[in-house]
Amino acid sequence: MNFLKKIILWIFGISITGAVLLVLFALYGNFSGGERVGKIIKISKKGYVFKTWEGQLNTGEIQQGLWPFSVKPNDQKVLQDLSEAMKSGHRVSLHYNEKYVSVPFLGDSKNFVFMVEVLND
Repeated sequence: MNFLKKIILWIFGISITGAVLLVLFALYGNFSGGERVGKIIKISKKGYVFKTWEGQLNTGEIQQGLWPFSVKPNDQKVLQDLSEAMKSGHRVSLHYNEKYVSVPFLGDSKNFVFMVEVLND
């Protein structure tokens, strides 16, 4: 009986550890990163339970001209830079990280912008 309890505890411990590692990987693991250039055409705060900041960048391409992105909720500097660039109509270079999976309470897309660079036309 003691042996059975140890096995159940080991299975439970391994399951909990695996779940925690999976959540940490989803939150902090990046699939890729880079830059996208275009004009900001939309920034909105949306969601029923989790309010997230979502935007669209018009890259000017014919096939896939609109590129969706998210901004982490606590990144006020990026939100302010995006808003100013959208209002002025300037082209921007968005520096982003792409996650493996989308995390509902952080944003709808897998692309998270962490820096905005306004380009001189």
